[in-house]
Amino acid sequence: MQQGSVIREHRKLGPDVWCFRWWEAGPNGNRVHRRIVLGTAEQMRDAASARQLTVGLVQEINTTDIRSAGISMTLAQLADHFHQRELGSSNGRISYSTKKAYQGYLNKWIVPRWGDRLLPNIKAVEVELWLKTLERAAGTCCKIRNVMSVLFNHARRYDLYNRNPIQWVRQSAKRRSSPDVLTSNEVRRLLTALKPRERMMVLLDVATGLRQSELFALKWKDVDFKNRQLWVTRSIVQQVVGNCKTEASQKPVPLHDYLISALRGWHRRTAFRTPESWVFASPKKRGKTPYWGQQLLRHHIRPAAQRLGHHKADWLAHISQNLLDTSPCNWCGTEGDARTDAALNNPRHSRHLHSSGHHGKAICADSCR
Repeated sequence: MQQGSVIREHRKLGPDVWCFRWWEAGPNGNRVHRRIVLGTAEQMRDAASARQLTVGLVQEINTTDIRSAGISMTLAQLADHFHQRELGSSNGRISYSTKKAYQGYLNKWIVPRWGDRLLPNIKAVEVELWLKTLERAAGTCCKIRNVMSVLFNHARRYDLYNRNPIQWVRQSAKRRSSPDVLTSNEVRRLLTALKPRERMMVLLDVATGLRQSELFALKWKDVDFKNRQLWVTRSIVQQVVGNCKTEASQKPVPLHDYLISALRGWHRRTAFRTPESWVFASPKKRGKTPYWGQQLLRHHIRPAAQRLGHHKADWLAHISQNLLDTSPCNWCGTEGDARTDAALNNPRHSRHLHSSGHHGKAICADSCR
């Protein structure tokens, strides 16, 4: 069976790269030379580590070779092939955060347990029983199951295997308990207890429902002060900028007058005010990157919430249903069913939206005016 060769190639610009080369039959019966870049020399120190990434590629190349008939691949080999074809930096179809999540589930759970198994030997019932033994939440087990299913669908797409046994694995994603989110009173108390930087972050997040990755990816050019709206065009995860999670996320988000005023105040306070500057730029990085959301949450926002006597709000984007219902507003007393087009066009809130300002001042959406 053809194994190809792994060589290290020098580049004038950038680090050396490891390449995999092989010959295959062309359309006219002639031999055609093929080449694919496996990664940089910084990522793989020697040829042995580079060769490990070619196992799935070799299997794919030789799928039509009669000599490889009847030879199956292991799940670890399939995971290597999936990593090479889907999780590389050249693949823009999958977001960076999704790639990191796939890698995490594969490396921590799936490959250690099933990596040495041949694909025909992985049975749905056995996988289902294994998931029940994991001391993890139902949502986590469901994600593990879904990543395994993605892996087998990848094998079918490249004709490495002809079925997906994970489709028969039953795994519920039902929560053990309802999520604990901040009430309207707790939001007001929290905003009062926070310093200006964290207060602006929480206020903007509660009022718009942005994901944390979208909140810290905002630039001043995304804030339309004149038309009172916010353009969400990117996300950032571990300081890697990418696209938003969905197309609906990229619709403009309406902003209340009070929120516009708060943003103007933050614009005057921050040292980074150019259109290309991050709204929450990190002074330690001289404004080149935004703050790390998890660090601020861990060291500033969550301790402030705990000092107030509650231990909620694991994420900034946890918004209380009290802020989104159609009952009379908790803060101004007006009816919430008088929705405006701006509220309806908000991709994250299909119901009436209210949010609170700092210093305990209550503010409401346009429909409350």
